[in-house]
Amino acid sequence: MMRTHNLGELRAEDIGKKVTLCGWVNKNRDLGGLTFIDLRDKFGLTQLNFTNFKGDVDLLKKCHLESVIMIKGEVAKRPEEALNKNMPTGEVEVHVEELEVLSECDINNIPFLPYGATEATEDNKLKYRYLDLRTKKLQDILKLRSKITLDVRNTMHENDFIEVETPILYKSTPEGARDYVVPSRVHPGHVYALPQSPQTLKQLLMIGGTDKYFQICKCFRDEDLRADRQPEFTQVDIEVSFATEEYMKNLATDLMKNIFELESDYEIPVMNYNDAMRDYGSDKPDVRFGLKQHVVSDLFKETEFGVFKNAIESGGMVKAMFVPATMGTFSRKILDGFVNVVKPFGGKGVAFFKVEEGKASGGISKFITDDVLANLSSLPDLDGDSKSGTWLFFADKEEIVHDSADALRRHLGQELKLIENSDKKYAFLWVNDFPCFEADEERLYAKHHPFTSPKLSEMDKFMNEEISVKNEVLKNLPAQAYDLVCNGYELGGGSIRIHNGAVQERMFEVLGMSEEEVEKQFSFFVNALKYGTPPHGGIALGLDRITMVKAGTDNIRDVIAFPKTTTASDMMSNAPSVPSKEQTDELHFSFLK
Repeated sequence: MMRTHNLGELRAEDIGKKVTLCGWVNKNRDLGGLTFIDLRDKFGLTQLNFTNFKGDVDLLKKCHLESVIMIKGEVAKRPEEALNKNMPTGEVEVHVEELEVLSECDINNIPFLPYGATEATEDNKLKYRYLDLRTKKLQDILKLRSKITLDVRNTMHENDFIEVETPILYKSTPEGARDYVVPSRVHPGHVYALPQSPQTLKQLLMIGGTDKYFQICKCFRDEDLRADRQPEFTQVDIEVSFATEEYMKNLATDLMKNIFELESDYEIPVMNYNDAMRDYGSDKPDVRFGLKQHVVSDLFKETEFGVFKNAIESGGMVKAMFVPATMGTFSRKILDGFVNVVKPFGGKGVAFFKVEEGKASGGISKFITDDVLANLSSLPDLDGDSKSGTWLFFADKEEIVHDSADALRRHLGQELKLIENSDKKYAFLWVNDFPCFEADEERLYAKHHPFTSPKLSEMDKFMNEEISVKNEVLKNLPAQAYDLVCNGYELGGGSIRIHNGAVQERMFEVLGMSEEEVEKQFSFFVNALKYGTPPHGGIALGLDRITMVKAGTDNIRDVIAFPKTTTASDMMSNAPSVPSKEQTDELHFSFLK
């Protein structure tokens, strides 16, 4: 190494030592002939004293902020009046004897200073990511991510797992999002697909006798992005032969205990999918705070309030959420502004009325009879005293109601500081018994993926070919699927897989895939199921989201060294870019103008 010490380790016991230090100029102070530089690296800061410097003084003029320098000198005690107890190296300084400017910073054109007084814009942070990476926040997160990765590998190896790498260049398999495709030069007109997950590959490893597999792998999904989603992401991918759902959950729980330093006897509570949707409007509820929701369609069957009446008559629902006055009160302006919270989720507004000393007022209070108010007040799990507070209502199609109620609940969790004041730092939850399918007017879609097994108790119904694929029995069929949730984020999802060829064929049939489509996309996998397949299950945990929760940040970009924007662009390198004509000719494809 060019240096003898990093910039966070010198202490009083090092006084008198000759040292060589390297780093970035963090601060440069010229006090009328006395020059001091605070030198920085990822480990900390050390003060340099140039009072008795005998070298080329002109070099000091090149020591602009963010320039990289190397110095040699002697560790000395700081004067009493200059001691800095808030700095680990604050008892000492280095009297510089030699100075070399390794790389001068163009200080006049630097877009922002990582340790400047002014915060950089988000666009500049992304465009000049290498500057933002110099900050302590991001360096600490990169170190945390590395530690989490090591914890995962140690835990998996302790449980006799084998780490196996699967291909990045693969074929398209339906996983619920669009594929990123790579044209093949040697197979004109053909493409590879970047894996949305190694799902079929890890199942083939089980067929191949690997028994316990894991991989820390890159996955790619061309989907709309948000704060907790990126087009390429890293997951801890796990598959186990002869595994039960209980085994998979226990394994994932052990991983969480190690990563989040939980008590050894900690047990993650379990919630049914239908209960989660009913009480929270979400299959990944943040249970650090209350504000449970209630389906109240039955209470308003005879209502004259048109919004509720229309929703109920058209097969939708009405949901209510009570905010006690002890949690917070709302002005009319704030209540009217709730429409902006639910609008992105299809909501047209939030109905309300207030309760004071058991009396309804404001909003839709004229439609609230004494009986309705009494029934609302007697609902279970209300926060605080139901005689004083605000009732909030959502009425529309079921999906819109759930999404809107969830969005407003999360918004209130932030605005009323319910999350901030919660005594739960991490609120883990297993969500069980997901439905096998999602549906639109045309067909069914796999809720997780088409390799998830229905509940064994429902298998006869699933395999009954006399039941139409559009039948409500199939639409609501529960799967052997489970999601791990923490603080309102889905950290991972898994299931017990289909290992029987006939069941897999029936799944493809229910999903509306023709024999030709199955042959084209999955013949290799369907054939493999014919030659002895062990029952197996697995889970995939999002390394990025786990790191995000552990780091206490709310944006996944913070935990990825070189992230994309919400438009899937890399502002630093200007990717994606337009290929040259030579490239497209060689790959036998062209863009349509």
